Amino acid sequence: MSSTEALSARAIEVLTDLVAFDTTSRGSNLELIGYVEGLLSAYGIESRRVPNREGTKANLMATIGPMVEGGVVLSGHTDVVPVDGQAWTSDPWVVTRRDGRLYGRGVADMKSFLALSLAALPRFAEAPLKRPIHLAFSYDEEVGCLGAPFLIEQIAATLPKPAAVLVGEPTDMQAIAGHKGITSYKVTVTGKEAHSSLTHLGASANMAAIRLLSNLLKLSEDLAAGADPASPFTPRGASLTVGQMGGGTAVNILARECVFIFDLRTEPGMDARALLNGFFAEVRKVDAELKARFPECGVEVERRSLTPAFAPEDGGVAEAMARRLAGDNGPVRVAPYAAEAGQFQEAGFSTVICGPGSIDQAHQPDEFIEISQIERGAAFMERLVEMMSED
Repeated sequence: MSSTEALSARAIEVLTDLVAFDTTSRGSNLELIGYVEGLLSAYGIESRRVPNREGTKANLMATIGPMVEGGVVLSGHTDVVPVDGQAWTSDPWVVTRRDGRLYGRGVADMKSFLALSLAALPRFAEAPLKRPIHLAFSYDEEVGCLGAPFLIEQIAATLPKPAAVLVGEPTDMQAIAGHKGITSYKVTVTGKEAHSSLTHLGASANMAAIRLLSNLLKLSEDLAAGADPASPFTPRGASLTVGQMGGGTAVNILARECVFIFDLRTEPGMDARALLNGFFAEVRKVDAELKARFPECGVEVERRSLTPAFAPEDGGVAEAMARRLAGDNGPVRVAPYAAEAGQFQEAGFSTVICGPGSIDQAHQPDEFIEISQIERGAAFMERLVEMMSED
């Protein structure tokens, strides 16, 4: 068995362990973090937690090799999306092998990259590294890239500056040089309950929310119509969707509350706040009208996430490194989703996205990864060891 084959086999073993931890974002990731700390400790590698404020979740960072500049960061998130309501044909928390594929929640997005990074620890630890390999595992990426900023802050403050950050989101082991940004908002409209026949005695939160939703619908249509035909993104330009909504208690009661959540995805260089100026003006108008009738009513808007876009770098060191490691000579690629790459880039790090598996499988029931992708990822890690050991 070659060293690459052995690494691939170890990665599948580690992946099986990682998937068994239910790290859905609504819960804790600390059991998984403890498991990773144990693997690192077995090779004499020190690690550091960067916890959230409540202490219920943590990022993890570790360095293998000399503490000098010019290293590489292997970055990945530990959380996964829920399986609730999805029609799985096998246990999502148990890795199942079928027809050259591995099934389980997070096998594509993105525990296989974590598993490959951890399976490579013996190679990292024994190699004569001239430049370090840093591990950076985050929490709460799936709910707005909430954990990475605290991790990035510590990387910038405590580590010699790395030459590149490799974010291992699923890309079929191809380099992705850019992604859209995302900002999301929760809107809560508070009305006053009354019998639906007595509209003068109350205010329907649903009816007020419809005005705001109509504004967002018009904005989404305008954004689509005004997209630059030369945009490299699919879909082109900015996009806006309302992902969740609900309100009211009965058909004959004026709704006391209506809540909806929307997200706006923007290309690099777009100002999300400016695009929403018209919406926020309508929010202020509706809020004032409700309060004028009933002071306890109104509209509250809570920003849930603000993840910056990731722009292709002219002559980017990270992209060149990923292409060399992956054997990728294809065109420059960008992605419509948001990831932590934009946050690393915003902090001044040359960044690229490159990892095993397909984004098409992310968040799906019966999420899977082709075993061949694990094998390609293992070869990637082997080449990384060689690259970091070069003079």
